[in-house]
Amino acid sequence: MAANLGPRQAEEVFRSEGGRVEVWRNDYEIMKVANVCAAKVVLYPGGLALPKYCDSAQIYYVLEGCGRVGVVFPGSEIEHVRKVRHGAVVAIPEGAINWWYNEGQTDLVILSLGETSKGHRRGEYTNFYLFGASQEKCNNGVVHGFSAEFLAHAWDLDEITVKQLVEAQKGAVIVKPSEAIEFPDSVHEKIDAGYEEFVYNVEDAELDTDVKNGGRVAVLTSEKLPFLKKLGLGADLVKLDPGAMCSPGFSSDAAYQVTYIVRGSGRVQVVGNEGIRVIEAELKAGDFFIVPPFFIVSKIAGKEGMEWFSIITSENPIFANLGGKTSVLKSLSPQIISASLNVPKELEQKLRGRRTNDAVFFPPSRS
Repeated sequence: MAANLGPRQAEEVFRSEGGRVEVWRNDYEIMKVANVCAAKVVLYPGGLALPKYCDSAQIYYVLEGCGRVGVVFPGSEIEHVRKVRHGAVVAIPEGAINWWYNEGQTDLVILSLGETSKGHRRGEYTNFYLFGASQEKCNNGVVHGFSAEFLAHAWDLDEITVKQLVEAQKGAVIVKPSEAIEFPDSVHEKIDAGYEEFVYNVEDAELDTDVKNGGRVAVLTSEKLPFLKKLGLGADLVKLDPGAMCSPGFSSDAAYQVTYIVRGSGRVQVVGNEGIRVIEAELKAGDFFIVPPFFIVSKIAGKEGMEWFSIITSENPIFANLGGKTSVLKSLSPQIISASLNVPKELEQKLRGRRTNDAVFFPPSRS
């Protein structure tokens, strides 16, 4: 596993006049081990991602642009339509039908990070599109799998009408309708109990930590977005200032950290259980990597700073740090630290006396 943990960029697997799809292949072995998957959808202005459902629970994060998302949740007969913009986090369980539409003038870019333990293949989404014609690398919509006789019976239509309905769409996955789609204001009045809180804009969230010249983080748990409890996932958005460091830390509740670099650049180090540095890498926008449970990770931002979005495979993740005022080292007895490091008390006190006010994010060194 150690040789296969470094950051990866996505590969384009589909393109049309409506947009494109990029995925991280599951030959990135840690994805199978962690049971997670990642993809990025880019909708051009007027692009529509056709209705589909997936075998995996997903958290979507809007990286750029604005548009609409529609969801029909399992067991519900109501379509929930919401406006989304940069910073929106959308929680969608497995089996929920969803579509996306770009009603803006710039690209709508959506990151999808998901958990595949209930899926057909570990570390890979299996999508079931309702409609659409077969394209290179893409299958027909599921309605194509039934005979006209069966669909005519199901829809109470004649077979000629059924064929007109099924065969008219020549595109697949992402299309660009000939006319802009307009939504009545009343579409937002539809509410299904238990599903009203599935969209949350993390850019507008109250910060959990904000360190001057260091960084800031908004953590998304099931307390802020109750629907995450149904998915068993959490998320956070971190913005690290130029030259600042994120304290070495680890998930202490057996959670995987699945991270996408949104913008900027920097460096990352990850250390495993044998004291071996399993990741030493330069990071740039578009990189994706996974930190296994209990492995310790730290990042330092480059000259322009660095921003990342992560999902954590726990709805209320717990983290421990090795630096700063919340460092677990400062929770241990001084005598134990001295003996464990085999250093005199004076040196241990020097360690304990530093960074007494810094929490998680450390501004650049003045030296």
